[in-house]
Amino acid sequence: MDFGLSEEQTLLQTTLRRYLEAECRPTRVREVMESETAHDSGLWRGLAGLGVTGLMVPTELGGSGLELLDLALAADELGRSSTPGPFLGNAMATIALLEGEASARERWLPAVATGEAVLSFALGEGIGEWDAERLETRFQGGKLDGTKPLVPFAEVADAILVAARGPEGPGIWAVDRGAPGVTSTPLTGNDLTRRVSHVRFEGTPASPVASGRAAIDRVRDAGLVLLAADASGGAHRCLEMTVQYALTREQFGQVIGAFQGVKHQLANIATDLEPAVSLWWYAAHAYDHIREKSERHAALAKAHLTDLYDTTVRYAIELHGGIGFTWEYDLHLWFRRALFDRAFLGEASYHRQRAADLAGW
Repeated sequence: MDFGLSEEQTLLQTTLRRYLEAECRPTRVREVMESETAHDSGLWRGLAGLGVTGLMVPTELGGSGLELLDLALAADELGRSSTPGPFLGNAMATIALLEGEASARERWLPAVATGEAVLSFALGEGIGEWDAERLETRFQGGKLDGTKPLVPFAEVADAILVAARGPEGPGIWAVDRGAPGVTSTPLTGNDLTRRVSHVRFEGTPASPVASGRAAIDRVRDAGLVLLAADASGGAHRCLEMTVQYALTREQFGQVIGAFQGVKHQLANIATDLEPAVSLWWYAAHAYDHIREKSERHAALAKAHLTDLYDTTVRYAIELHGGIGFTWEYDLHLWFRRALFDRAFLGEASYHRQRAADLAGW
């Protein structure tokens, strides 16, 4: 079977890469991540103008009506450039709306497609708890009560879509910006390009978006694939930076890339990374076309790619020697991003165990 990208998908990646190479160089990444919110509205409008925010929004609501693979290809490029901003939370919230009621879709998705509205999605509650069956946040009598400790870009979101347990089971509800009973506390994490907040809901009015655990699981699985794609793009960028450094840095009268130990490490990284791309491609494809396999493959892709990203960036830092550990050198941008990808929505060991359970092992 020949599984590859279409001409349109290749064009999407090429166009987005060119835009980010021009508009999101490491100097701009640093400027944005060191700002109060790590959100650059100009950069966000640019991404929206390229169609990134509306890739999966139906055409009748102003989007492109494409699939998760197309969105994951965008995530790959954003990871490659360590692009700051609310892409992940906004994308997960978009998928939650696609799984939900028509009224919620019609209210939010046209503004999402144009980039006028920024949304976020709140799922996890305890450390390592990303399971719809273990939700403690409650919706009752039209109001939400509970705590979400890691909500992406809650400070800039026009609405937060919250996974909670209602009278009839798990579901998703929307909380508008400025709603009463919301307390949001920004947190300082390792990855300064993707901010998270601790959000508390106390008698907060909320409107229904989707019902049932299946909707929450679909949003989580899409998020896992997007994190895997981000990790893939970031790991490839780390490899490129390290190869370039190894071909210019001289030691003992020759470039360090000539040393066998350096060549072997770089070759090992390359041979691990290249086949892993097909893992998240297939997970994204399965999400839309092979639903019975999608949950397991999303878990596998997230586990493997984020582990691989962690390994790649650590090798890259070692091969850069002393400068690899410094704030002034750009490599730490991807190191921090790798830490976020590894932890958010669950560690690799958690998802490997899930994949084994789903396979009946």
